[in-house]
Amino acid sequence: MANKRQLKKAITYACGEMAGECFFAQETFENTNPEDWDKIVLDIALLQAEAVNRVSVDFDKVPKDFANGKEYKKARRTYFKAVEKALGKYMKEESEKIVGAMNALIKK
Repeated sequence: MANKRQLKKAITYACGEMAGECFFAQETFENTNPEDWDKIVLDIALLQAEAVNRVSVDFDKVPKDFANGKEYKKARRTYFKAVEKALGKYMKEESEKIVGAMNALIKK
């Protein structure tokens, strides 16, 4: 798993790129409604905020809850892998929705 700082930076970068594409498309395709693009940019900002919040989780167990350190590390690793997988799935699904909305505006 990447560390939390790297994940947050990657999320911020990806959302910034999507928002930038919206601004570019808004200028390029002048026959579209700017308010629709603004709504998509707002959705991207909300996606970024939610995804960053999902990165900021802690393992709720302490080493004393396990028989030894090896079991604790294994459980912690498993927990964070599950969190990372869920975050990746969430980002993929939401990004696909946003890109679909962007494509729908361009086809008008």
